[in-house]
Amino acid sequence: MKKPFDLSLYLVLDPDLCQRHSMADTAREAVAGGATMVQVRHKQASTAERIALARSVKEALHGTPALVVMNDDIEAAVEARVDAIHIGQRDLSPILARERIGADMLLGLSVNSERAARAVDPGVVDYVGIGPVFATPTKPDHEQPIGLDGLARIVAACPLPSVAIGGLKRQHVEDVLAAGAYGLAVVSAICGTPDPRRSAKELWERIIAGRPD
Repeated sequence: MKKPFDLSLYLVLDPDLCQRHSMADTAREAVAGGATMVQVRHKQASTAERIALARSVKEALHGTPALVVMNDDIEAAVEARVDAIHIGQRDLSPILARERIGADMLLGLSVNSERAARAVDPGVVDYVGIGPVFATPTKPDHEQPIGLDGLARIVAACPLPSVAIGGLKRQHVEDVLAAGAYGLAVVSAICGTPDPRRSAKELWERIIAGRPD
């Protein structure tokens, strides 16, 4: 059975930014501060390394309600038994991904246009990541930034809950929520900061305060 999920504060771990604190330690501290989902993203790692990394993050978050997400690598997601897999438009199709992960794992999909958002099948995909909202150095090969207006249009076109991603910081919380996204996916706003728990807490509090009544 799929676990319930909360997209409010979605942390994407970055191996380069997490050198001061390990990825597992960053995840633990961020979740203690309010992060609700943690994505393991390591583009240069092998599948075996990603499996080990996902297991270390799962162990660090044991006993918390936060969910662990694997980026792109379906084999690693299945082997590590994470809660979700997140894929992009240029990865395996959502239908094939669903066939490989089964019915019980959550499936997230990146979209960056209204057309892609309208094409999402709610019977296959569970949530979407929309972006990049702004340019970001943590993913040099990202698509053209959509801006806050683009975010609002894509959210309106999408039949699923959405989390915004791409260059987002604490000062963007209110605008992102006003655009209709349920939450923010962040990288450098938590990873690599001196105190990931405090960084997450400040974001979380601003998200909760910024939610419409």
